[in-house]
Amino acid sequence: MNRLHMIAFSICTIGTFSAQDVVWQKDIKSSTQDFLSQITTTIDQQYLISGSSIKSNNDQPSTNGQKQNTGYDFHLVKFSQNGEEVWEKYFSGQNHDFLSATVATQEGGFLISGTSYSGKGLDKKEDSKGGSDIWLIRINEFGDELWQKTIGGATDEEARAVIQTTDLGFFVAGNVQNSAEGYGSKDILVVRLDKNGKELSQLVLGGKGLDEVEKMIPTKDGGALLGVYSRSASSPDPSKGGGQDPSTQNSKSLSGYAKSTNNFGEGDYWIIKLSKDGKVEWEKNFGGKGDDHLRTLALTSTGYLIGGESRSERSGNKTVGIEDGTDLWLISLDERGEEIWQKSYNFKNRDMLMGMSVISSPNPSRGGESGNLTKGILLGGYTQAEGRIESDDETFWMLYLDQNGNEQWRKHVIGEKRQREERLSDIKLNRDGSIVLAGTSAEELGKENWKIVKLGDKQIDQLIEKQDIKIYPNPVSEYAYVEINMDAGSGMLGDGKTEAEITVYDMGGRQLQSIKTKNKVTKINTQALVQGAYLVSVKTNDNKTASAKLIKK
Repeated sequence: MNRLHMIAFSICTIGTFSAQDVVWQKDIKSSTQDFLSQITTTIDQQYLISGSSIKSNNDQPSTNGQKQNTGYDFHLVKFSQNGEEVWEKYFSGQNHDFLSATVATQEGGFLISGTSYSGKGLDKKEDSKGGSDIWLIRINEFGDELWQKTIGGATDEEARAVIQTTDLGFFVAGNVQNSAEGYGSKDILVVRLDKNGKELSQLVLGGKGLDEVEKMIPTKDGGALLGVYSRSASSPDPSKGGGQDPSTQNSKSLSGYAKSTNNFGEGDYWIIKLSKDGKVEWEKNFGGKGDDHLRTLALTSTGYLIGGESRSERSGNKTVGIEDGTDLWLISLDERGEEIWQKSYNFKNRDMLMGMSVISSPNPSRGGESGNLTKGILLGGYTQAEGRIESDDETFWMLYLDQNGNEQWRKHVIGEKRQREERLSDIKLNRDGSIVLAGTSAEELGKENWKIVKLGDKQIDQLIEKQDIKIYPNPVSEYAYVEINMDAGSGMLGDGKTEAEITVYDMGGRQLQSIKTKNKVTKINTQALVQGAYLVSVKTNDNKTASAKLIKK
């Protein structure tokens, strides 16, 4: 899977017209059934596309006489803002290895997490723990390995999600089957690690049945929110917690949490809030009498958004019905998990919600990211036929809502020609108002190409407040990124022609460092700075200036 193609395509719009520009589209061709899992937007606004592929024979070099893998490998392709390939990497074991989730780190690299059926050999440096395991690889911004770790036990584990925490460590979430420490046929496993991959704790959560974690996001207080598809009743078990979160008996700091809420139907949304040290703070169940499958989560200014698909009529604590087949079901929660509102949306078949992004703007009355106000919600997915075929089945779609969940517009994204299957895997909204969609596109079953599309949307762009200069993360510990959005008259940074000079001063006006750049986002090293406040000034080549404060932790 290594041929890259650029093609033109069109947008079909339903409802309110919204002017859109196609920035670029890339197709990565394949002769096998490849899986695309995620778009990861880097801190300098590049894009890492991750998934699982079978390498062609041409991509199978001999490695010290070891038996070569003919199964699935971790597959990563990094693109610049302009859609140019920066690098492509594979990480291979000697059996099947499926990449599930990736997170961009504040230091500029990534932690990738997947499910491995491989023992030690090729790129995998640790033996199998038994069955399938969670395989973590920390890489730098160039795709070079920094460290790796295999996590598992005698039963099967599968990776599902990974986030970085405020202390630069990580939460990794996955599922474990028929575990001796578990509660049902499948339970949730959450592992907390420091930035070097050392395990700090493990937590097993579950009820009397099957529970699968689908999504995990970092929370404002340094903890995590888990979104689980639950087919379980409550499972009070005093020896493993009974709804509590005690430490138990082994050297891995393993603890257990038995589900204390009951399902309303066949399958429910189960939401769990973890503290920064991995302890359960609260849990909630949402569902009707049918099957409700959680897919994605997002942070808002008032709490959280929970999204997925529903087959339930009004019942349980579901107050909206279904129109046709499987509808989208979105719930807004406050920070304690209490419902604010819920809404339902329909594309007239089996509707699959695959990604969600929130548009926010600064609140003048409150400083920092915690003071942001939610202005809109962008959903992405695809629709499958059930009983009849609609013209827009198996096509990427976008749905835009206001902050209260009221629909504003919907669109279908169609390629140069109509493929048999086009299934969206992920959607990301960028800080500049552009949108990146990634999924698979197949002319025939079993030959899924990766399809990556970047759009510019003028309606969304107008909702995003621009700053001439923005610094993140801020406060910073090691590396900061300076984003320049100034109109330099002759052009904008990032066009390859316009140039600017970034200068860092202490509060006494002494110049500490100066960097010339043609990039919209530039990385600066702050490790030599002592704790305190600094001024970052930007001057373009036609003498326009802007400045912002930088705080060193």
